[in-house]
Amino acid sequence: MSTDLPKLAAPARRALASAGYGDLEQLAAAREKDVAALHGMGPNAMKTLRRALQEQGLSFRTEG
Repeated sequence: MSTDLPKLAAPARRALASAGYGDLEQLAAAREKDVAALHGMGPNAMKTLRRALQEQGLSFRTEG
């Protein structure tokens, strides 16, 4: 199972790298609102990440 990050625009890739997210499993441990708040993350990048997580049977961490 590949959990590599999907292809994203450069600002979104830099935002994820700066925050320490290198693969989908690490993103699944994060809250969606926290990832969305990163500088460089836009609606298209978030949509792509949600889709990629779903395809691997993963999702962002639920609130709590």
